[in-house]
Amino acid sequence: METSPHARTVAGATAEQLILGLDTFGDITLQPDGSHTHPAQVLRDVVEQAQLADALGVDAITLGEHHRDDFAISSPEIVLGAIAGSTKRILLGTGVTVLSSDDPVRVYERFATLDGVSGGRAEVILGRGSFTESFPLFGYDLADYDTLFAEKLDLFSKLREEGPVTWAGRHRSALVNQGVHPKTEHPGGVPAWIGVGGSPQSVVRSVQIGIPMMLAIIGGDPARFLPFADLYRSAQQELGRDPMPLGVHSPGHVAATDEQAREELWEHFAANRNRIGRERGWPEASRAEFDSEVDSGSLYVGSPETVAKKIAKTVSTLGADRFDLKYANGTMPHAQLMTSIELYGRDVIPRVRELLSASEAVR
Repeated sequence: METSPHARTVAGATAEQLILGLDTFGDITLQPDGSHTHPAQVLRDVVEQAQLADALGVDAITLGEHHRDDFAISSPEIVLGAIAGSTKRILLGTGVTVLSSDDPVRVYERFATLDGVSGGRAEVILGRGSFTESFPLFGYDLADYDTLFAEKLDLFSKLREEGPVTWAGRHRSALVNQGVHPKTEHPGGVPAWIGVGGSPQSVVRSVQIGIPMMLAIIGGDPARFLPFADLYRSAQQELGRDPMPLGVHSPGHVAATDEQAREELWEHFAANRNRIGRERGWPEASRAEFDSEVDSGSLYVGSPETVAKKIAKTVSTLGADRFDLKYANGTMPHAQLMTSIELYGRDVIPRVRELLSASEAVR
């Protein structure tokens, strides 16, 4: 059997072992005439984007699950299955699967199936969901938001052992010595991460359950998350865990120049932020806020050199073993997304490795 693509996912990764991936929610894009692209076409475009990423040597593609009209992807595993059939090496995952409003057994079966058809390239990032549309849609009470995730995560962790499962909880029928199929071809079951927004409790839970943490850093200086990275590692020592890899997920856009990247992204970023903001009571996005996030926050926007330096700095600061760039942010057209992916795979990734290798050499 060939070595699993996940063999690179290690704690304390070197520059060459670092996983550099891409992420999208399948945002509804704009056509040249200003009309919105049909969701069906957006799904086909996402497959094309993943094919390009694979051809360029990008390590991973993750697709977010949403149930609202500004995103096309509600069933990421199906889109990943389509991608699996037309790619060779890229890791195929979600960012995130909303475990709280799904059934852990069905989630596990779907990803074990994806793992089989893709030759061991499947992974899942589990989350509670920052959007809550799936809870009423599938008959769950938002009052159970925390307990749903904790309980279902506990079951999912047991399913990864791939033996008979005996389990009981409040939100799902009990299992007694129950087998779940299919099995994966590699030890450890379906590779998984837990998406964490930055609460200490979530950091510690990741270590307790033994599933690595993917930090979603979507605003502010990435360095402010260093206490969470430190807590993550100290908890591993205290609980006697083997070192666990740390991942980071942040939004951005790559273009030929810094100015072009900012101008291409701003309008679409603002439209997306303001729509969500109206639902959540946020103030309107300002260009000054946007530029500040690009300059010193968690928007990785600019030329390949600018974006590479910023990624390398974040990876070094947090000791991360993986970085995923959320390359689709609002209604940006497909053609611009393809250019961003091309620059990321062709120029940003090699430059990040070069910068990190240089820093490793002087340590």
